[in-house]
Amino acid sequence: MERIHIYTDGACKGNPGPGGWGALLVAGENEKELCGGEANTTNNRMELMAVIQALGALKRPCHVIMHSDSQYVLKGITEWLAGWKARGWKTASKSPVKNVDLWQALDTATGEHQIEWRWVKGHSGHPGNERADQLANRGVEQLA
Repeated sequence: MERIHIYTDGACKGNPGPGGWGALLVAGENEKELCGGEANTTNNRMELMAVIQALGALKRPCHVIMHSDSQYVLKGITEWLAGWKARGWKTASKSPVKNVDLWQALDTATGEHQIEWRWVKGHSGHPGNERADQLANRGVEQLA
């Protein structure tokens, strides 16, 4: 199974407001940059979109090392998701899960891959995270 490192980030100018997502996919010497944006969104939605779009770009099952600076994404996928699904997409306090459409899409997107989730401190000079941040900001700029 091919091993690929993915670095993702989301950006939002206002929350809600115009937002962008970015992803850097690295497999050996090969790199692919992805970015996009939405006119009226939130930072959390853009963080999720970055991961969903990156996984969607993979052409076959991969061993993915997913790097994100979003505690929301990482805790959601590794700690909260199973409970949300068991409760019919409700939180522990019985409220509807926010961004349920994207959580369901992410749940589906992870299915065929073996994924290691890694948190990186944002805006701390980590090269992959910095490039993902630039791509997310490019996604916002493309809206203008």
